[in-house]
Amino acid sequence: MVRRTDRLGAAVLAGLLLASTLVGCAGKGESPQDVAAPVAVTDGPTGAPSDEVSGEPSPSVSAVESMGAAPSRGATPKPKPTKKPTQAPKPRAVPKPPTETEVPPAPPKPAPSSCKPTYKGTKATRAEVKAALTDAADRTYWPVSAPDIKIPLTLLKATAWQESGWQSNIYACDGGVGLLQVMPDTASWMNQRFEKSYKIDDYQDNAYLGATYLAWATKYIGDMYFESDFRLDPALCTSALNSCLLNAVIAAYNFGHGAVAQEGKPLTIPNPSYVRNVRALMSECVCLSY
Repeated sequence: MVRRTDRLGAAVLAGLLLASTLVGCAGKGESPQDVAAPVAVTDGPTGAPSDEVSGEPSPSVSAVESMGAAPSRGATPKPKPTKKPTQAPKPRAVPKPPTETEVPPAPPKPAPSSCKPTYKGTKATRAEVKAALTDAADRTYWPVSAPDIKIPLTLLKATAWQESGWQSNIYACDGGVGLLQVMPDTASWMNQRFEKSYKIDDYQDNAYLGATYLAWATKYIGDMYFESDFRLDPALCTSALNSCLLNAVIAAYNFGHGAVAQEGKPLTIPNPSYVRNVRALMSECVCLSY
């Protein structure tokens, strides 16, 4: 037992001598592990304590440090998941009952093709029309039940161009008035439904009336067929005209809601040419640059 202890003490003494030699090679403040596996070399002085803030600018960082630590072997970085675009619901084959029980009057019969429109009052300039349409598109028409309903400015501009060519003082033979060819009976109903007093022959009010109808149709048809998804985004439409709310709202503006959305029946687009014209104008109309 005594001899065995002496041998162990000699081994410990030898180990201490070897460790002191390694420390002397490493330099002050460095451990043997630091010498065996250096990471980078810095240009600045290292004598200052690490928690002391110096008033001098920090020394430049070496290229290796600026790139950061190398990834460990076998650890392959995983790509960040990409968000898939949210798809709009397909229109219901059997619609829900409408939430709006009061509906606008049906549109009148088309006027004879030989009839020519008339003009009254002063025509608004393009700048004035643009400002009126922009203001109407910025409004929130369903602040309580559907505040997310917004009428795209491109839709409003295209519809106004299709209806009147942005002529604010035009009166059509079928009774349509102004910029968005609003029917007098429809204007009266809209004012009553939304508790407004818009004047049909004022180009700014006419823009509000047209946008109000588009917003009403968006809510009416969106509730019935699209699970209250009120997005009027062309990207949600397919080649089938009855595939999206946007096409249905455009069709209803021209033919009335009753020709598009009927209880117990699939969504119908009875005026494909009109819908295609407005859809094309939403991206190609010269009016977009006014």
